[in-house]
Amino acid sequence: MSETKRITSPVLVLIGPTAIGKTALSLEMAARFSCEIISMDSMQVYRLMDIGTAKATVEERSQVPHYLIDIVNPDDQYDAARFVHDALAAVEEIIKKGKVPLITGGTGLYLRALLNGLFEEIKVPESLRHALQLRLEQEGRESLFQEFCRVDPESSSRIHKNDTQRLLRGLEIFLATGRPWSQHLKEQTKRQPPVHFTRLLQIGLRTERSILYDRIKLRTNKMMCPAFQQEVESLLAGGYGPELSSMQSIGYRHMVGYLQGCWDFAAATTSLIQDTRRYAKRQFTWFNRSEDIRWYDVDQPAKVLADAEHFLQVE
Repeated sequence: MSETKRITSPVLVLIGPTAIGKTALSLEMAARFSCEIISMDSMQVYRLMDIGTAKATVEERSQVPHYLIDIVNPDDQYDAARFVHDALAAVEEIIKKGKVPLITGGTGLYLRALLNGLFEEIKVPESLRHALQLRLEQEGRESLFQEFCRVDPESSSRIHKNDTQRLLRGLEIFLATGRPWSQHLKEQTKRQPPVHFTRLLQIGLRTERSILYDRIKLRTNKMMCPAFQQEVESLLAGGYGPELSSMQSIGYRHMVGYLQGCWDFAAATTSLIQDTRRYAKRQFTWFNRSEDIRWYDVDQPAKVLADAEHFLQVE
């Protein structure tokens, strides 16, 4: 996008780590303030992946229109650039309907891309990309991750070893340019922001770590049910293999590991809880970099609603 769009209508953003309670509050905000919801979640875009992504239920989505849910297949590559394009289109559509856009989710990269712009893309030869994919299949992810740690320790410290998509991206950038991904990020000049929101309220939910971890454990135990196993079995039977980045995500790789006999059900559940906790910690770290987010304890929904109402009333 070469020109920055100006959006003068009010826009709400509700962010926070996984399992914090964003869905329930977003529905309450939508009902109170005549909002329509734009999902800012890198996994909820995928069709057929419902339980493991903790999507709002069909009943909940019938209460208020939701955007950017179930828009691509699990073998499609969805990234921040596509999110910016789709989110802006959704924002403009909602405003035309006389409603208030409410962007909610936990994918911090998507929010940064929307508000600050994307970094210039680093071109990588397709032959190199194919070669790395072949190495992944032959050598395994652990071998490639150890190499990634050697060539780019800074990037590897912020990327989980099971995040195949970013692992391969980091390696291909180093092999194509001879310099680590982290160095490119420091040197690159950001593009012009795609949009300037003149009336934007960013609301963040947080709570004590122990409380959040209890929530994660409770949700994980509820999620690891026969219906989720059937969901993953159906995905595999439909040709969506475990090598896909969508199937390497939290929850799906754990259920795949159980189905393939890599660990028993209890071990898969325990690992999922631990990995979700780590993910929540990374989300907090990411969002804490922003000075524009107003933080609220998860037990303060009345305060959130009152401040959002005041924001929407002020011209």
